[in-house]
Order: sequence, then structure tokens, then C-alpha cells
Amino acid sequence: MPPFFLRSTLPIMITLSAIASAQEHPTAGIRRLSDDSVAGRALPLQIGGRVVTGGEGASRYRRQWPGSYFEGAFRGKAVDLVVGPGDVSLRVAVDGAAPVALVRPAPGRYRVAAPSAGQHRIRVDVVSESQAGPTAFGGLYAPAGTMPLPAPATPRRAIEFIGDSHTVGYGNTSTSRDCSEQQVWETTDTSQGIAGQLSRRYGTAYRVNAISGRGIVRNYGGFAAPTVPDAYPYALFDGKTPADDAGWQPQVIVIALGTNDFTTPLKPDERWKTRDALHADYEARYVRFVQDLRRRNPRAFFVLWATDLAEGEIAREVAKVGDRLRASGETRLAVVPVTGLSFGGCHFHPNVADDAKIADAIGKAIDGRKGVWGR
Repeated sequence: MPPFFLRSTLPIMITLSAIASAQEHPTAGIRRLSDDSVAGRALPLQIGGRVVTGGEGASRYRRQWPGSYFEGAFRGKAVDLVVGPGDVSLRVAVDGAAPVALVRPAPGRYRVAAPSAGQHRIRVDVVSESQAGPTAFGGLYAPAGTMPLPAPATPRRAIEFIGDSHTVGYGNTSTSRDCSEQQVWETTDTSQGIAGQLSRRYGTAYRVNAISGRGIVRNYGGFAAPTVPDAYPYALFDGKTPADDAGWQPQVIVIALGTNDFTTPLKPDERWKTRDALHADYEARYVRFVQDLRRRNPRAFFVLWATDLAEGEIAREVAKVGDRLRASGETRLAVVPVTGLSFGGCHFHPNVADDAKIADAIGKAIDGRKGVWGR
């Protein structure tokens, strides 16, 4: 069985091809400054993902769920970004041009050059997974000669993605299934995965609440760690920092969980003694999880998608969850089986082409439902 579990100590870097492209044809130069102090006026930010605010200096923002991003605007020739502690890979883009990579940058202050002295927009994407611990971002600042501008408007449309390594984008830019830990670092890019592709298609804000190796009731190989529903209420993976989702009301919630529940055989010391018992527990917990999400998001359209891995076991179980939800009265729901994937990414994960197929299948479900985005 191909491995789907990302070890919690494994950091991930941006793809080497993206790094090479960005460095050979930069649209914005980035250089480390010798002065690491946080200086200048802070740019107001549009922030995507679960981010804990209220820190100071280089730890102004802390985050651990994948897919976080920060957007600001300024007038001038340059802007500074402050990187805090923690292993992370960033992609920095000015005015929507090809991004420049900061791969596991040392904490400190970095100057980003703009192509002219006019008005610009900057976006910083976190493209790596951070299971080992939170990472920190100090924000964006206007050096002398630069004027902060109001933050870019938050899109009216919003999508939330909940899942495992397939949603994270584990090894998705790899051209080989055989990857070392370093190569997994180099080829994981959430922004090129399903969430990034669909958010660009619909012009949405998005959140990625996904953890590699985790399931609904069972993690890969039965290893002990919080499942995704257990970790979901928290902004960090510490089980004690609650997520502040009060202002987050996505019109679409996309969920893919089951790969890690079912792709490995049960062990004698696990609590399920039969596959049927695992199925029953999975279905009941998945239904409760969606119903809990429904209470917080009364108008959201849910898309539950599944691959045909594990000889179809995942897709069959997700279909049963959909049936149970509909029997309980749920109507704003689609179940989307996805077949024909190459699993050409690291360790037999979906690659970017597969991510595009998955995004297309989800998009058809969204487009086929009237009123998803409201007026």
C-alpha cells in the first residue's frame, strides 16, 4: 500500500522548479536585511486561513493549518516582510506576477522590490505543511519612501477545504512517485493544489483545514494523534487554542476524508475488531461532523469527494455518509466520486494534473447547484 502519512516532524519546501523559475526571471527581487528589527508602518492585511493574531514583533501572527496567506497594498518602490520562527516555505508575488520563493527563510526582515514606484499589491502564500509546530509571520511594513494603502478587499465568495494530504497538496508538483523527505519538501505546494485552483477559478477567499495522515476516526496505519474532527476546533494543533471562526461564513465547504481511515489494515490493538465496525464508526462520526459544520454554516453547500483508492472502499463509505445525511434532511449536499487519477505525485499522491481533475469534478458539482454563491 503506498504511504499516505506525512510524519509530523517532516517539513516541506516549495518545488525546485518554481524556485528556479522565480530566481531566473524574478518579477520582484527579495533580499535579507542586516537589521532584523520590525520597523516602518505596518500594512493593513487581508488574511486567509486560521491565523492567531495579537503577538508582537516577528511573532505578530502565528499559524499552523496549511494554506495561510497575507495580502497588502502599498505605494512605493519596496516593502518589507518580517519572517518569524518556524520552518516554512513562502511564495511572494507582487501585482499577481510569478511568485518568488523564500524556502525555509531564517527569521528576519526581507525587502521586496516593486517593479515601479506606483501602487502595488503584494501577496505572501504559505505553501508548506507545519505539523511539527506553529510558524510565525511578523507582517508587512513600509520602509522610508513607501506608503501603506488599505488592505485589498476580502472576496465576497469563500470556500473551506477540509481533508488530509490530498487537500494539503502533498508532493503534488513532483514528477516522480519515489521521493525522499527532502523531495517531499521540494514538491508540496498547497497553492497549486485543489484549494488554490478552485479559489482562483471562483475568485474566493479560502481556508485549508487539512492534516496529512489523519482521518475521520482513524489515522494512517492506526497511529495515535488527533483525527481531523478532533483537531478542527483549534487554531493550532495544541488542542487548547480555540479557532475564532465567528466571521468566517463560507458558501462552499469541500471535504475529503477517508484515505487514512481505510488504506491500511487494522491492527490487533486497535479498537475496531472488524472492518464493519470501522465502517459504522466512520459513517456515524462523519455524519456528526458535517451536521456540526451545518449548524455553524446554515447556508453552505457541502461537497464530499472521494477517490477510488482502497478498491473503492473510501468512495463506498463516503456515499453511505451522503445517504445518511440526506435521510436526516440534508439537501445542500453533493457527493463526488473522482476516478482516473494518475497519483503521480510523491508516494502515490495526486499531482497537480490530478488536482486539476479533482477541482473540475468539484466545480461541476458547484456549478450544477443554483444559488450556491447567493446574489
